[in-house]
Amino acid sequence: MMQTELFKQSPTPWTPHAYQKKAVKFLIEHACSALLLDPGLGKSAITLGAIKILKKKKILNKVLLIAPLRVCYSVWPNEIKKWEDFNGLKIEILHGKDKDEALNREADIYVINPEGLDWLLQTKKTKSTSTKTGKTATKVDVDLRRFKALGFDTLVIDELTKFKHTTSGRFKALKLVHKTFGRRWGLTGSPASNGLLDLFGQCYILDEGRALGPYITHYKTKYFNPIDKNGFVWAPREGAPDEIYERLSPLALRMAAEDYLDMPQLIVNNIRLDLPDSARAVYDRLEEDLIAKIGDKTIVAVNAAVASGKCRQVANGGLYLDPEVVTMGFALPKTKREWVDLHHVKVDALEDLVEELQGSPLLVAYDFGHDLARLRERFPQAAFACDYNMKQFTQLEAAWNRGEIPLLFGHPQSVGHGLNLQEQGNHVAWHSITWDFELYDQFIRRVLRQGNKNKKVFVHHLVMRDTIDEIMLYSLKSKDKGQRALFTGLQELAKKRR
Repeated sequence: MMQTELFKQSPTPWTPHAYQKKAVKFLIEHACSALLLDPGLGKSAITLGAIKILKKKKILNKVLLIAPLRVCYSVWPNEIKKWEDFNGLKIEILHGKDKDEALNREADIYVINPEGLDWLLQTKKTKSTSTKTGKTATKVDVDLRRFKALGFDTLVIDELTKFKHTTSGRFKALKLVHKTFGRRWGLTGSPASNGLLDLFGQCYILDEGRALGPYITHYKTKYFNPIDKNGFVWAPREGAPDEIYERLSPLALRMAAEDYLDMPQLIVNNIRLDLPDSARAVYDRLEEDLIAKIGDKTIVAVNAAVASGKCRQVANGGLYLDPEVVTMGFALPKTKREWVDLHHVKVDALEDLVEELQGSPLLVAYDFGHDLARLRERFPQAAFACDYNMKQFTQLEAAWNRGEIPLLFGHPQSVGHGLNLQEQGNHVAWHSITWDFELYDQFIRRVLRQGNKNKKVFVHHLVMRDTIDEIMLYSLKSKDKGQRALFTGLQELAKKRR
């Protein structure tokens, strides 16, 4: 038997910092509210603190907590075990083969992932096509009577951005039942990572349109202007951000880690690389196709995404084969996901970085399946997060924090939430750069968080010169500025209220 099983750590009393007390008070006083807290500030403990107080006062009875699956299994149950103050709270996980039994057991908090809502709400989806426009829409219905009988009176959404898309099935389903909750709290550190348009859906789930209005079309036309011919990209009109911040300020409490914690300095290291001639020829042809598609007034967003995705793949070193790619002279694929290996420039550069770090732990982000294949081949002794199931991620986290994993690869969508990797290492590398600032920011904050004893955290970008990599890097910087503007605006308004 392992020593950790023989001598389990006893829970300790939760002694909240002053800022955490402020956040608990904000939740208690605002039935519909959002905590915009950077990772490491303890938003889970803050929420549990508010739940405990309201339960003691018999104001709150039964909580439905929606969170990413790994967070359901690791963060919330572990937070309750960690702090003596919360040991009396009973939690059930609504996932897996025993979820029906878990739902029927008495508990204070029931955690579920967004994908599990279809089961919980007994969702029915019906597709219909408009005879006038030819567009297909999905109608969503839920068993409202059954859900009301379950008795949930408080809704907590951990990672509120999961509900930013108002056309998604999860948003439509939750919208049909969210009025049954007397309290609705949202938690996230990146509410506007990809622009202020993302705020509407998140706010509506909490306040039914009181802050930003009841309709996204009205919100869009009131505060934004289209900046492309096809209306796919919208930018805030002059003065709109300040108006949005003003409308949002009563609903949200913003706290940045650097304002309350002694955080390491973030250092960016851009490692610029060059495509081999053979890969450059492929890239240039695909880029010409992308530019042509963007210039075509009939283009749809998905086509642009596919074209830009191909450019990204070539920059990384591979390319999935499809009929269009086959016309460039590559062999016809045997399977739907077959790919061609174009170059190993990024993998070579990553190997140089690993050698330079001399065993200092490195967390690496990849994207495409063929990226993963090349990385597995070059680094067979490394740990790959995709090899672990949800219940094993706690073991992975512990092994990293003990210094047993010098090299860990993960996809930002699966590793971006729920893993605390700050106890070992201060290096993060991007083999494959992402468009999504939320994923980018959250992935880095697995390491850049409270408890990291290093004075600096280094973020290394592997960037191909004169490719879409450089455009994506610029896009991430501009989105970072946009989100910081949101946070700064909220903080300034909070100061005015005081």
